[in-house]
Amino acid sequence: MMAIMRLPYRTPFDWNGLLTWLGARAIPGIEVIDSNTYMRGRVRVWHEHDAVHATRDAQRVRRVFDLDADPAAIHATLLRDRMLAPLLRNRPGVRVAGAWDPFELAVRAIVGQQVSVAGARTILGRIAAAHTLTPERLAEVTVEGMPRKRAETIRNLARAVVSREVILGESDLTQLPGIGPWTASYIAMRLGDADAFPAGDLILRRKAGNLSERELLKRAEAWRPFRAYGAMLLWMG
Repeated sequence: MMAIMRLPYRTPFDWNGLLTWLGARAIPGIEVIDSNTYMRGRVRVWHEHDAVHATRDAQRVRRVFDLDADPAAIHATLLRDRMLAPLLRNRPGVRVAGAWDPFELAVRAIVGQQVSVAGARTILGRIAAAHTLTPERLAEVTVEGMPRKRAETIRNLARAVVSREVILGESDLTQLPGIGPWTASYIAMRLGDADAFPAGDLILRRKAGNLSERELLKRAEAWRPFRAYGAMLLWMG
């Protein structure tokens, strides 16, 4: 009989919002998400009785579902902003979706450049089915079905990861051709940097009142050190 791990968290916790956000980005053939369950291979995760439960990989589950967040500190900071306050009241316990695998996340971010969420999901499913989302495999192939430069960026990143020229979560990814500040910031926030903020994101700028990137960065100064949670609220709001 498989052991079930009970993973506590600090309340409040916006489980439904986080699961919905992850569900919209689930990679076909890798992840299956329904109204209360996240499944990936032999891993099953669900919420019950004020705790997250998982069948295995507790550390990764804690990261993906941001179970170590401190909602009290996040709320104390973000509620001071009149734009974020109503969003936070609607989604108390907001979490930043983490990454199951750092390299897979980086590929997600590169594929998602200037592509809709649905479009990126379709492309990622094709890549996973044809090649798998591992650096060792993607270092050897040129991914088809996407812009050539973006495919080259994936291959170059994979080669840099395999050779350990790049360590995801530590290296400055903007040094690689094809990875700009938006992509690097998106990767950083989903790898656990609570203050990472992709200010150039068009949706964030629009939802913040059609601000320029500079204007949004200036406003978000007051959200430090939790700018990533401000981004999640805007995206989900």
